[in-house]
Amino acid sequence: MDRRSPTLAAVDLGASSGRVLTGRLVEGRLVTHEVGRFANTPVTTTAWSVGGARERLSWDVLSLWQGVREGLAVAARDHGPVAGIGVDTWAVDYGLLDGDGELLGNPVHYRDARTQGAPERLFEALPAAALYERTGIQVQPFNTLFQLVAEAGSARVRAAEDLLLVPDLLGFWLTGRRVAELTNASTTAMVDAATLTWSGAALDALKAVTGEDLSRLLPEVVLPGTVVGSVLDPVAAGLGLSGAQVVAVGSHDTASAVAAVPLTSERSAYISSGTWSLVGLERPEPVLSEAGRAANFTNERGVEGTVRFLRNVAGLWLLQESLRTWRAQGRPQELTDLLAAAAEVPPLRAVVDVDDPAFAPPGDMPARVVAAARRTGGGLGPVPESPAEVTRCILDSLALAYRRAVRTAGELAGVDVDVVHVVGGGSRNALLCRLTADATGLPVVAGPVEGTAMGNLLVQAVALGHLEGGLPAVREVVRASGDLVRYEPTAAGAAAWERAERRLADV
Repeated sequence: MDRRSPTLAAVDLGASSGRVLTGRLVEGRLVTHEVGRFANTPVTTTAWSVGGARERLSWDVLSLWQGVREGLAVAARDHGPVAGIGVDTWAVDYGLLDGDGELLGNPVHYRDARTQGAPERLFEALPAAALYERTGIQVQPFNTLFQLVAEAGSARVRAAEDLLLVPDLLGFWLTGRRVAELTNASTTAMVDAATLTWSGAALDALKAVTGEDLSRLLPEVVLPGTVVGSVLDPVAAGLGLSGAQVVAVGSHDTASAVAAVPLTSERSAYISSGTWSLVGLERPEPVLSEAGRAANFTNERGVEGTVRFLRNVAGLWLLQESLRTWRAQGRPQELTDLLAAAAEVPPLRAVVDVDDPAFAPPGDMPARVVAAARRTGGGLGPVPESPAEVTRCILDSLALAYRRAVRTAGELAGVDVDVVHVVGGGSRNALLCRLTADATGLPVVAGPVEGTAMGNLLVQAVALGHLEGGLPAVREVVRASGDLVRYEPTAAGAAAWERAERRLADV
């Protein structure tokens, strides 16, 4: 055991599960242990508004907090003492606190339908092009800015005194300090791309369309790597975390994942592949062109002053929801066997637009994929029927979306991309990685699988003085710590991918 490198803990919350990992630097490598895992199951309740009762999809954040507490207690007991804690989660969603610091209800899920029409209302006060010029953030109906358009005027907002994004809410419960870490704050479409503070233009537009000055809810923006504070005494005593410091890591999980991508040059593209796929480039400055806005690329902030110039692509959510549907129908599929069977299905028989809004909500995903493939038609091949055929359609379609996004990112940024790095859960999917290499015509380097947790832990190590050299040193540790797998493209399928792309463009 290396006494010079203390134990650090990463809290990593994804859209379907959460976990707590510990990490220590040992001889230039990061050694990690998963010490807690728990489900992240959204809850459906009934909400009332002017239009009457409707269902609302929310996060069960108190259950998540309990899972975090239990994981941190195990970390302290089995791997302690814990010197640092970092929290990363998905973006855009938030909790509202009253004047006593109490949570006013569960954070609403970004897949909830309440934001329908909200972007259009905001654009009456600040056109989309002007918003992009100021914030550099792509228009997604669930951006925090549009969630606030939808929620303004509610009793909950009227009672609120603070708004905290989900990772910052957990950090508040640990430390008592209210902050907004930059990488996640930038996804709200309310941070100025030049000043890296809350955007007066966005907030003025929000006030114009809602009649409320909601800037009163927003905390101080802090940079990734900021030491937020010590764990509160009552929490520390209950969990065995005496002396632990909470670090604002790249609290948007993609920011932590990209920090751990072993990039070698500015010509390296990345795909953070999980429930969502985030496809793009790391840049020193935002790309705020009209062409970037038209292509719906975003400029989210990264670690150490970097910019994540990327596009959101609907990722493995389609496959995850298909697996859930088959289980509910009484025909569960073993993922390993399903991928093996999908590899035997002839390629590109059917493709769909994975960014079709029809795929966004939970539900019978296989039926939606089949319906979309039927609409695509055009002689690509028969409509998928079996689980293996549906799976192959999803993976072919994802690889095709990656092809488009990588090429567009390079064109918009003026970069001749020469390699694609895949990190996250999707890096374990050998079929998807092979398809991505063929679709892009570029080598694919897969790994690390635990990129998000590694980025979280290593940013803590830098912030607390246990790793020197900043982001380059972080990536050197990543290269030394895990097995990376390289997939070379083959020439045989290039024409087929081009035909599939043209066919989708015509639909």
